[in-house]
Amino acid sequence: MRLEAAPLDAARLPRWVVAVAVVGSLFVVLPVVAMALRVDWPDFVPLVTSESAAAALLLSLRTSLTATALCVLFGVPMALVLARTSFRGQRLLRSLVLLPLVLPPVVGGLALLYTFGRRGLLGSSLSALGIEIAFTTTAVVLSQAFVALPFLVLSLEGALRTVGTRYEAVGATLGAGRWTVLRRITLPLVLPALVSGAVLSFARALGEFGATLTFAGSLQGTTRTLPLEVYLQRETDPDAAVALSFILVLVAIAVVGVAHRVRPLGDLAPPRAPSREAARA
Repeated sequence: MRLEAAPLDAARLPRWVVAVAVVGSLFVVLPVVAMALRVDWPDFVPLVTSESAAAALLLSLRTSLTATALCVLFGVPMALVLARTSFRGQRLLRSLVLLPLVLPPVVGGLALLYTFGRRGLLGSSLSALGIEIAFTTTAVVLSQAFVALPFLVLSLEGALRTVGTRYEAVGATLGAGRWTVLRRITLPLVLPALVSGAVLSFARALGEFGATLTFAGSLQGTTRTLPLEVYLQRETDPDAAVALSFILVLVAIAVVGVAHRVRPLGDLAPPRAPSREAARA
């Protein structure tokens, strides 16, 4: 039997808490409202469907989806290692993995440039093989993945630590192998956190600016993403900049809505441990 706490009535909170919460909400909401009022709605569609705007939007979506796929590919094993193993230097490794969360994006772009640039740590060898990464679309994807990866690792590692290892232990006692336990128990159990982390990583990748500008530059159709297009239009066509910014706001609202609609871990039914017959499969 599951007991659920009744929601706390706002009237039972101190009034000053509610007042401060309202002020904080206005601090977040009013700038969005001001932007919406500033948009030139009669010309909104022509502004956001111009050739440069459409190219930037399509490039941003394409690179952000690719960067999110990279985050899932590398982030899931990283979160599993951090949550399910213990080794010397683990705290240092976790700090380095989460470093892009607090690192200025421009600094991250410089780090990528000195790693994959023509004269970088790895870039010089790649350049000798005829592989150029800096100031290409690949550089955009790497920049976005660099800043977005910690979001997936952080959310997934926290979920893995929350659910514990009891169900995995049951599966192991029934004879399930490590791959079967991972595939049939661990990943289904933390799937909501994985989806939420991937959605947040996509949002972070879509809004990336500093690392992309430093490492990839701003070449229309190649490396100029939507945030870079907004920055350039701000000087020449403020109306277009506001319209494109509002597009990013709408996408961000949709992403946050999707992330919050994912069921929390507490609403999940415990996964069934594999039977002995399934464990042998």
